[in-house]
Formats: sequence, structure tokens, C-alpha cells
Amino acid sequence: MEIKGSNFTLRNWRESDAADLQRLADNPNIAANLYDRFPSPYTFADAEWFIGQKIDEQPATSLVIEVDGAFAGTIGIEFRGDVFSKSPLFGYWLGEPYWDRSIMTEAARLVTRYAFATFDIICLQAGVFGSNPASMRVLEKAGFEKQGILKGTVYKLGQILDEHIYVSYRPVINYL
Repeated sequence: MEIKGSNFTLRNWRESDAADLQRLADNPNIAANLYDRFPSPYTFADAEWFIGQKIDEQPATSLVIEVDGAFAGTIGIEFRGDVFSKSPLFGYWLGEPYWDRSIMTEAARLVTRYAFATFDIICLQAGVFGSNPASMRVLEKAGFEKQGILKGTVYKLGQILDEHIYVSYRPVINYL
């Protein structure tokens, strides 16, 4: 599967992505804005394990962001259980060399459309640490609405942070 952006492509994972995934993910500036389950340091074995989880997934919930033929980052959704089964988490990260190139907002819009067209979901939910205003801007520009701030609910790298909750709802189409 491929989705074309203006200066990038969203596509399925390949085993050959492991080296670039490891190189770009092994960056404290990336890990600082993600859950602690994201390994730091990020090893080649971590990259191979993750790709192994996603490579044959149909339909895909995790997509590679490819720029100029190279792995640049990833974006996708994570399904949850129980009462959240139709409200997956939305997440992404982009390698630092690709920051400030207007990639992520467009990728977020495209994956939001893909998710609503592909899966039986009511909304996408994203949580952003208070220390990451760039990610908040991405979500806002991609059409997500800030639902609230959970004060002091995140403990990351020795700091207590707020979590900003964003939601994008399934578009309602009025045929009348």
C-alpha cells in the first residue's frame, strides 16, 4: 500500500527499513516525546522486532514515512481494548533530519483519512506531553481538537508533565 504526500510517501514496512529505523530512532530527542516502551537506546534488534510485528499486518496500522526513497519516520494507530476498542491511539515520530519540512501535518491528515476509511472506529485519540508543543501544532493543523489537559499525569525523564489530549472524529457525511 502507498499513499503519496507532496514530498513523501506513506507505505508498508520492509525488512530493509531496519538500519534506518535504528539510526533515526536511537535519538534521545525522539524518545523524550514517546512512551517509555519506546526503547532508548534503540538497537538494531529493537528495529527488527518492531518491523517483524508490523510487516505483514493487513490492513496496516503502522506506516513508514519515506522521503527521497529513505525511511524518515513512522505514523499509525494502536487499537485498544474494552470500551476504547473504537477509539485507537494515534501516534507518530519523524527522524530529526526531517523536522521542519512540513511533512508530519500532511502525513497526519492522510493517515487520519486512511484510518476512517479502513477501520470501524469512531475517533482517533492522541496524547501529547506538555513538553512537545511542535506535536500539538501538528495535530491542530491536521484538524484534531484539543479535548483537555491532564495536569501532572506523565512522569518522563525525571519530570512530571501534563498530557494534552487531542481527538479527531469520524467525518459525518450529509448526502442531503
